[in-house]
Amino acid sequence: MVSHVTTVAFQGIEAVPVDVQVQIAPGGPYFAIVGLPDKAVAESRDRIWAALHATGLALPPKRITINLAPADLPKEGSHYDLPITLALMAAIGALPGDQLVDFVALGELSLDGTVSAVAGVLPAAIAANAMGRGLICPSPCGSEAAWASRDMAILAPRSLIAIANHFRGTQVLSRPEAAMAAPPDALPDLADIKGQESAKRALEVVAAGGHHMLMVGPPGAGKSMLSSRLPSILPPLSPAELLEVSMIASIAGTLENGKLTARRPFRAPHHSASMAAMVGGGIRPKPGEASLAHHGVLFLDEMPEFTPQVLDSLRQPLESGETMIARANYRITYPSRFQLVGAMNPCRCGMAGEPGHTCRRGPRCVADYQARLSGPLLDRIDIRIEVPAVTATDLILPAPAEPSAAVAARVEAARAIQRERFAGLGLDAVCNGQCSPAVIEKIVALDAPAMTLLKNAAEAMQLSARGYHRVLKVARTIADLDACDSVGRIHLAEALSYRAIGDILAAAA
Repeated sequence: MVSHVTTVAFQGIEAVPVDVQVQIAPGGPYFAIVGLPDKAVAESRDRIWAALHATGLALPPKRITINLAPADLPKEGSHYDLPITLALMAAIGALPGDQLVDFVALGELSLDGTVSAVAGVLPAAIAANAMGRGLICPSPCGSEAAWASRDMAILAPRSLIAIANHFRGTQVLSRPEAAMAAPPDALPDLADIKGQESAKRALEVVAAGGHHMLMVGPPGAGKSMLSSRLPSILPPLSPAELLEVSMIASIAGTLENGKLTARRPFRAPHHSASMAAMVGGGIRPKPGEASLAHHGVLFLDEMPEFTPQVLDSLRQPLESGETMIARANYRITYPSRFQLVGAMNPCRCGMAGEPGHTCRRGPRCVADYQARLSGPLLDRIDIRIEVPAVTATDLILPAPAEPSAAVAARVEAARAIQRERFAGLGLDAVCNGQCSPAVIEKIVALDAPAMTLLKNAAEAMQLSARGYHRVLKVARTIADLDACDSVGRIHLAEALSYRAIGDILAAAA
């Protein structure tokens, strides 16, 4: 007789059903796990033996074969411990196998029989709900699984004994409740920044339209301070966005205590990050920083210090909103629709173009440093601004009175206009930065003076087709901030000013 328990394997953020089959036959003693298990799955044998012994159970000295079907699908991770153990307990009569059929199980076992937290519980719960089944998961992950559905059965035991008692009817496990993480402490506020009024205006446009931005300026100009305050003016995640972000965080194992948060992600990797760390992959594929920043911000400080190959790996996610990782053993896709915010010095010494400073290497210092950013990558960045050094006068003056809350209100109003516009067109886009060139041409109807300005600017600035449409997107966002139905010449002029950063990036472009 063969006992069965269903679990899942993860491909990207999708959970694929896996049938755990256990057969106890005469012969042995013998214990084998087949079905392309990795090292973590193969080592589960010793954890299972110890956990069953701590629970008061012992496996018979017979030939025990465990098959993870489909056999050609690689099985990775420690979450197979619990489903294998449940199938073994059903095979020896310690659990009713007919009741386990209604559940999908995953969890890691400790040597004392407790069930430890694992990654990927939320995608597993969604997959179980789609199959019309309940879920058995570790207790720390119960609140995470509860978000999949209000109606599905969820068991979140702390130990194997709790599971056995539940199915015997001597201890009923209550259904866990969905939980949200407490709001973070007060975020850095724009009111803390003195000076840099034009940069703060650009930051508002970036937040309102979901655009990408690059800031260039000398050390100490406030580029990192400005970037760290972008989350304070971004709107909270919508329910659909919250689910997508949480599924990625669950796969990556970054959900704390199974609690979700409506705060948009803000990822700031160090410039030593590898390509696998940035876009995902590795021997055991995991989401990279680009995917962990989905529906949020990916901030790259000292951008030219990143390896050029790592920076260019972001070109596909910036364009398509997803990262496709193809290797010999797997091919997976992660959602990666983020806002890229970069900060950089004008040259390696950092002071090129500043009054009173002369670079000893001259123009070559700027050219070599800026050449680390490829032209195709720069062409995908909507807004490129110079952030000059803050003067002593700016520091002496009182701080600006406008806090982030006031800017966030204008951003939310502009986003509401965009959501209503795209909903009327039957599109899934939620902001101007996400719409296609065909859509932006449809929603931006320029009058004759504005069209003439755009034509002359496109020729003078040598805009590519991508750059042309990105200027239109930024202009549409500026008009939305002004609550204007049409894009005027003044909106277009401001958008073009964000595209023309000057000679300082000429070497890179």
